[in-house]
Amino acid sequence: MKHMLGTAAVAALMAAPVAAEDLSVVGSWSGLPLHKQFEEPFWTETLPEASGGEIDVSLTTHGQMNLGVADVFRLLGDGVYDVAMTVADYAVADQPALEGLDVPLLALTADEARAMVDAARPMVDDIYRDTFNSKVLAIAPYPPQVVFCNAEVNELADLEGKKVRASGRMTAKFLEALGAEGVNVSFSEVPGALQKGVVDCAVTGAGSGYSAGWWEVSTHLMAIPLGGWDSVVTAMNMEKWNSLDAETQELISTQIKTEFEEPAWDAAQDALVNDIACLTGNGDCPAGDARDMTLVDVSDADFQKARDILIGEVLPDWAERAGGDWAERWNGSVGEVVGVTIE
Repeated sequence: MKHMLGTAAVAALMAAPVAAEDLSVVGSWSGLPLHKQFEEPFWTETLPEASGGEIDVSLTTHGQMNLGVADVFRLLGDGVYDVAMTVADYAVADQPALEGLDVPLLALTADEARAMVDAARPMVDDIYRDTFNSKVLAIAPYPPQVVFCNAEVNELADLEGKKVRASGRMTAKFLEALGAEGVNVSFSEVPGALQKGVVDCAVTGAGSGYSAGWWEVSTHLMAIPLGGWDSVVTAMNMEKWNSLDAETQELISTQIKTEFEEPAWDAAQDALVNDIACLTGNGDCPAGDARDMTLVDVSDADFQKARDILIGEVLPDWAERAGGDWAERWNGSVGEVVGVTIE
């Protein structure tokens, strides 16, 4: 009798449906195109459907949770939620080596930026594993981080002496080397800071600035990738990742690459052209009403000056702060792709 009951119990368990895998996911800035067009549809529709309903996602954003951006990956490592995504530069205080993922002024196109990211990926994987106890799932771009100014600027030298909100630590170092004053202002506070003169200029993606209304408090747009491409990392808590079976891991890895990461990169270059058109009126704006900011053309001389500062001052400073063998690893990966060597 005991044998029969045991067999019946096993059969019942085998017949029972497999419990759905619940994932708590914290997205990046909810008002920006990356979240609206790619993050939200992927986590709420694409992945659950691809899993046949076996993955159930609860999605919010760090803004909606009122999290400090520097805390997003720290809390992920602690297991407060399962998946998080935000700008890698927000986490560089915990590991300066992470700045090597998104070096400004080295990539002028989405293809060049993706090549840099792909080269840096093994470094980023190690940093997130060791510093944030998490598994990197994807790295997607915001468009290039350009310069919005509420003052007349006609060339790079005009930034000297101005207070500029940087989009990351390496960008801040570059601005200081240029003679500008890097100011730490959160993204959401920038419009007020520009309006009140707390900053003269601010760096962010063209599309982000359009969506957030920076054109209302800015007059000039300098379309040089002064802040890189502001890579957004998506990562999963390592304990959660290790708790998933191999089939689920493979499903998530494949889906996030083909249905989120690749489409975001494919859209990045056209997004820059369209976003500049939306901000300046130079071309058609598919996102809404075009604005009338003055587009500042960056000369070859300006661009060369910027790269000289980056290679001669900013990258060596980063190598010293990062310590260890990070500069050597960068030289052998990202550096080879972009033709730059940190001495």
